Amino acid sequence: MAVNLTNADKALKNYYLDAIKEQLEKGVNPFYSMIRKSETDVYGKDVKKIVTLGVNGGIGAGAEDGDLPDAGGNLYQELTLPLKNLYGTVEISDKAVRAAAGDTGRFVNLLSAEMEGLLKSAKYNFGRMLFGDGTGQLATIKSITTGLITVDSARYLEENMIVDFFDMLGDPFTENIRRKITFVDKANNTFRVDGATLTESQVPPDSMVGVQGASNNELTGLKALFGDSDTLYGLSRSKNSWLKPYEKTVEGTLTELDIQTALDDIEERCGVAPDLIICSLGVRRALQKMFAAQSVRMDSMELAGGYKAMSYNGIPVVADRFCEAGTMYLLNTADFTLCQLCDWQWLEGEDGTVLHQIPGKPVYSATLVKYAELLCERPCGQGRITGITEV
Repeated sequence: MAVNLTNADKALKNYYLDAIKEQLEKGVNPFYSMIRKSETDVYGKDVKKIVTLGVNGGIGAGAEDGDLPDAGGNLYQELTLPLKNLYGTVEISDKAVRAAAGDTGRFVNLLSAEMEGLLKSAKYNFGRMLFGDGTGQLATIKSITTGLITVDSARYLEENMIVDFFDMLGDPFTENIRRKITFVDKANNTFRVDGATLTESQVPPDSMVGVQGASNNELTGLKALFGDSDTLYGLSRSKNSWLKPYEKTVEGTLTELDIQTALDDIEERCGVAPDLIICSLGVRRALQKMFAAQSVRMDSMELAGGYKAMSYNGIPVVADRFCEAGTMYLLNTADFTLCQLCDWQWLEGEDGTVLHQIPGKPVYSATLVKYAELLCERPCGQGRITGITEV
């Protein structure tokens, strides 16, 4: 068994880690593949980014014998936000390790299966966080009847997901945290969890469901960028108009004029047209229907990471399962950076091992960690169209 654990530890560090990094770099979604990843703007536990606003004021014109322009210099602002702690834990039971003793192939299959499950979950949650607001909220509870929990939407809930229940302020109900989802009915927006039956007296309506430990600890995604809060990256939106992205509501059928108007307005505001359009699956179908009615065939193109996309005037259009219904984002991906202290790494013990026995349990675990945050240095260069009737 000791040999197997030693081999597993080496495999996790020398083989699986590189594979995980590559898969998470290219396999989350097209948006994640296009944004840059950098350690440059990380200072201690925070991200600090100096950005320039407007134009240099030292440009001017004048008479042949007139005064030269005054030096204007650049206008700077500092964006500040704390790094988020992202984890992924894999477990292997002692029984499984002993059962595979002496059988290298069987042990490799066991380890590979666990790592594939961790990787799949990491892709899912990373992709979801890019569209979130950082709160970790997955759904809002409407009612609980004999353990059957009804929520506003179960689209982000999955079997075997471990969740917390917390109040509207984001504080968890301590006696009900760390419940595992055992059943999800997405058509009826209901689910069940393991353990003792929950009641509305324990978790009242309007409480929230979130990923374990993630309350206000997730990446600052697109929902936060387009959110209602006056504060973004430590600055006031009301005092800094460039922190406000473009918004347009159509409340009905999407037209090509709606898209082009949004693209033009964004370019007029910041000088650069968006290079990526992301929409919900239903909006993509509406877009296809619109062009089909005009007998126009949308071209296809290939993006970084091997993704395929439709093309609108040379701009890739991709659909994402986590994009809100009836919504289309128009983004300048060059403005986004995943600021990170380091890439994914294993948490290592004092002896340099990554696989450790959980105290008091016949189980060995290893934990992946990444300290990072998503930053958009030019919010005014991003846009969103909402209220689109889906097909």
